[in-house]
Amino acid sequence: MKKISVLLVSIITILGILTGCASKESKTIIFGVAPGPYGDMIVKGIKPGLEKKGYKVEIKEFSDYVQPNLALANKEIDANLFQHLVYLNKFAEDHGLELSPVINVPTAAVGLYSKKVQSIDELSDGAEVTIANDPTNLARALRLLEQAGLITLNKDIDPSKASEKDIESNPKNLKITPVEAAQLPRTLDSVDLAAINGNYAISAGIDLSTALVMEELQEEYKNLVAVRTEDINSQFVKDIKEVVESEEFREVIENPDYMFKAFQKPAWFLQQ
Repeated sequence: MKKISVLLVSIITILGILTGCASKESKTIIFGVAPGPYGDMIVKGIKPGLEKKGYKVEIKEFSDYVQPNLALANKEIDANLFQHLVYLNKFAEDHGLELSPVINVPTAAVGLYSKKVQSIDELSDGAEVTIANDPTNLARALRLLEQAGLITLNKDIDPSKASEKDIESNPKNLKITPVEAAQLPRTLDSVDLAAINGNYAISAGIDLSTALVMEELQEEYKNLVAVRTEDINSQFVKDIKEVVESEEFREVIENPDYMFKAFQKPAWFLQQ
């Protein structure tokens, strides 16, 4: 009887271990992304580390900047990687969502691109410029136009909330046309200049080095992993952060064979 009892205990222990392993292995993390490089960043830099921790990682691509946050709030996905903090906070406030940032990642900045001119100085009077139409990226584009010396903005406004009405001077009489961010690359054939977000530029096959002017990103405009606020202290969120901060992730970002090496790095990455 003693031998049978020992055997039963052993079997139960083994089953418990196997059950625990199966449970861990069956844990799936679904990331939401917009078109562009961040799905690749997850595949190359984040997924391998999470798989080593026993997770299954899936990626769901959305066509715009709206659905990834709605899907996250509705629990269709577990995390997303496509947006910066300013956009996240604004979107969450406008839609009454409880979403929180986890960690910033290297980010492709907004650039000014053209198929008609080789430099900003060549822009003619009345040239048409397309920019993103969502409020936070519209403000980014206007600041980039100011950085390029094409416009000046009212100094009394919050630059992160700038809109067309805040343009104080426009020496070249630029015709500024807001369109959906995902459509910006398509406008290059018909306009003189387009302020295109890095992810959509890459998705459209545009070489970032061809930008006439590239945005200098502040920390709050570097993209991040976001989760539901209720999950912020969950183990899977801690594991995502640990993987992003790992040496393996850094090696992927700094690999010259990948596009990420030219991305602007977050403060924690530079300080490591």
